[in-house]
Amino acid sequence: MKNVNKIIKDVVFGLAVTAVGLWVPHTADACTGITLKSQDGATVLARTIEWGGSYLNSRYVVVPRGYVQQSYVPGGQKNGLEFTAVYGYVGIAVELEDFVADGLNEAGLAAGLFYFPHYGSYEAYDEGQRESVLSDLQLVPWMLSQFKTVDEVKEALGTVHVVSSDPRASTAHWRIADASGRQVVLEIVDGIPHFYENELGVLTNSPGFEWQMTNLNNYVNLYAGGAEAKPFGKVKLAAFGAGSGFLGIPGDVTPPSRFVRAAFYQTSSPVQATARKTVLQAFQILNNFDIPVGIEFADAKVPADIPSATQWTSVTDMKDLVFYYRTMYNSEIRSIDLKAIDFARVKYRSVAIDDVKEQPIVPIILN
Repeated sequence: MKNVNKIIKDVVFGLAVTAVGLWVPHTADACTGITLKSQDGATVLARTIEWGGSYLNSRYVVVPRGYVQQSYVPGGQKNGLEFTAVYGYVGIAVELEDFVADGLNEAGLAAGLFYFPHYGSYEAYDEGQRESVLSDLQLVPWMLSQFKTVDEVKEALGTVHVVSSDPRASTAHWRIADASGRQVVLEIVDGIPHFYENELGVLTNSPGFEWQMTNLNNYVNLYAGGAEAKPFGKVKLAAFGAGSGFLGIPGDVTPPSRFVRAAFYQTSSPVQATARKTVLQAFQILNNFDIPVGIEFADAKVPADIPSATQWTSVTDMKDLVFYYRTMYNSEIRSIDLKAIDFARVKYRSVAIDDVKEQPIVPIILN
């Protein structure tokens, strides 16, 4: 195991922070989030996380009530805000177990970090405020451990000072949802938090959420189904096949294009009867957002030997309190049922999300 001081040094100088923040040209630093509803009243959140530069060393964490955490501050010291878990939660952390990127708590609050380069800007670090300083990469665990509603998060955010984990790192924005089905996007610009109601339930990356919603109007011509044949002078034009109503939907992997595609795929999908079926549907929809590891690098100069830039996909059942995930190494869906966990007694755990870094292949034996 790496020496602890070495790990912290890596974080400070961007080797670990790059996993979710540091801007490196031509790397797939992308996240795509969608929201689905089921006929039985469930809200299902789903998202991908991408990083094509290296393996994220992702781990699932189980955090009990009473667990004490402390924030990193710029410079690498772990002596910022100290917080004790009021609620137990589960989630997936990247690079360091403190850096939970997505998760769900026992009270039904879900939160996730999404890459947000060039548009956000946090407060400058003030040593005099150190005890209330919270690293941006630890905002998700702070929210999950402390609160059960969006309103509680909004009220409490004014009591902390969110700063960058590394001066060279990019910023993030966050998706937050509670058991009522309410969902907001948090963006911090010029040190000021801005909350946007997210009734659509889609989120990607830059530009800001309001711009992404406005940009949807450019695709008002798109619709589910097929375009009818039409006369064109003396000839008749007809669609080549199904789905021609979506002709012109952007297919590239930039954040604005993924936002549009996610919005139309989400809203055109049939409403499933149960939460479980909706979870499976969410995984199917997000298949369309897997990013091949090579497309973001010129001349095939791929820096890491990984099978996909989409390193994992998670789905959260807000009704039944189940957290699901699959990975680039194993497409089998795994689940953690929060209702089956006694968060007053369970021990903290941090476990690699893949035991073996290779997709299992099951042979069919013919006798």
